[in-house]
Amino acid sequence: MTFATASPLDLLLSLTAPPDGGANVWVQLVPFALILGIFYFIILLPMKRRQKKVADFQAALKVGDRVVTTGGIYGSIVKLDDATVVLQVDENSKARIKVARAAVGGLQGQDPVVPESGSL
Repeated sequence: MTFATASPLDLLLSLTAPPDGGANVWVQLVPFALILGIFYFIILLPMKRRQKKVADFQAALKVGDRVVTTGGIYGSIVKLDDATVVLQVDENSKARIKVARAAVGGLQGQDPVVPESGSL
């Protein structure tokens, strides 16, 4: 059979996998499954752990903690709500600001719990 006399259907059938190629599909899926597994263990699992650590830290905040916000503001917690924190930023005056609880990045003098936005 030459290509000049072959029908388009014959050409398409010659390009498809052989009929006994059922196991070939599973072999092709194994590398894909490995890539997904590696992606989960290297990217997603550490990200979940970090998010849980941040959520636990922010839930454990209490009045009197000396904190630093993700914006770089240092202060002492005066009042807590479910979603907000009131910080006293100057001990000599009564300067207070209200920030979101999620904006608290860590305790003063310690490494930040909330990662920088540019890093993963």
